[in-house]
Amino acid sequence: MATPTPVSAAESVTTTFQAAIRQVTASVTSAPTATGIDFLTTKYITVEGFTNDHATVPAKTINFAVPTCIQTIEPDANGYLPPGTCNALWDYYPSFSAAMAFTVLFGLLTLAHLYQAIAHRKRFCWVIVMASFWETMAYLFRTVSTRYQQNTGIYLIFQIFILLSPLWVNAFDYMVLARMIYFFIPSRKVFNIPAPTLAAAFVSFDFVAFVIQLTGGSMAGPTAPAEDQLRAIHIYMGGIGLQQFFIVIFVAFAVKFQLEMRNTKAAKIRIIFRLIEFSSGSTGVSNPLLTNEAYFYVLEAMPMLLAIFAFNIVHPGSVLVGPESEMPGFYSTCLGLFRKRKEFRKLSEPEDEEMSNLRQ
Repeated sequence: MATPTPVSAAESVTTTFQAAIRQVTASVTSAPTATGIDFLTTKYITVEGFTNDHATVPAKTINFAVPTCIQTIEPDANGYLPPGTCNALWDYYPSFSAAMAFTVLFGLLTLAHLYQAIAHRKRFCWVIVMASFWETMAYLFRTVSTRYQQNTGIYLIFQIFILLSPLWVNAFDYMVLARMIYFFIPSRKVFNIPAPTLAAAFVSFDFVAFVIQLTGGSMAGPTAPAEDQLRAIHIYMGGIGLQQFFIVIFVAFAVKFQLEMRNTKAAKIRIIFRLIEFSSGSTGVSNPLLTNEAYFYVLEAMPMLLAIFAFNIVHPGSVLVGPESEMPGFYSTCLGLFRKRKEFRKLSEPEDEEMSNLRQ
């Protein structure tokens, strides 16, 4: 009687993997050519066994399913693919002319703000220059992405710029409000909070929101798994919700400054648009804000353009004139608070020592 030859684990894995490949190939062959093909590919990991004086653990092969997609549609000259199909980055056909137009507009505002900051000699205005420059870069990469719609790197850079550039506008709003309080109010305080401390606090809050949104925005790449994208969207929405909370507090301080209120309203429109946009997830099947480009330009591009342009029309340098308008910067304020705390400790040390002697 012949003894059957034992089959090694490696040969078994190879046979199973080849069968899986034949099954996938069969499904690809029989699939329609009008749409992309989604299927599960089985992959294997072999954990090597070991033997010692106490136990013997045999080798074990673990198999797991990996979602796979094969695109059967030929992209057009710009790389466009229908939304929902494999490798489709856009939920609509993005307009090259609209993206280019806003690139030029934000570029002109950047040059204007740079000139005004130099002309008025206001060093803190570099913040609004950065805001306008980041918006320019966002729409520049969006313009390039309309011609290279299969390039995930260009698309991701556009997304990061467009998501984070409004934080520069918020920071500038906070800085301008603090300087107006410092310049116009004799006590240089609001709600008993000194203007320099107010600016430092709001800029710090803005930085926290910046980090949270940057984390979420960088994780939500178009090639990331669905679970990672959903987690990234939740992180980003948390950051933008926190940003809206800070703006509401800011409005309480800025109620007497109508010009700044107008800029804040524009930012709030943009924030509400982003919250609704991401509330339905990363796909635009059930969310019209993602599938219609007009919403993006009306609710995202225009509010930011108007917010930045408002500071061109009435530049802070034309209102905050003279040496009295120069408020201590963020670093000087933080350093001053640290020194005051240090001095307070020195003053409290003799009192503590005196109380200790009395107790003895």
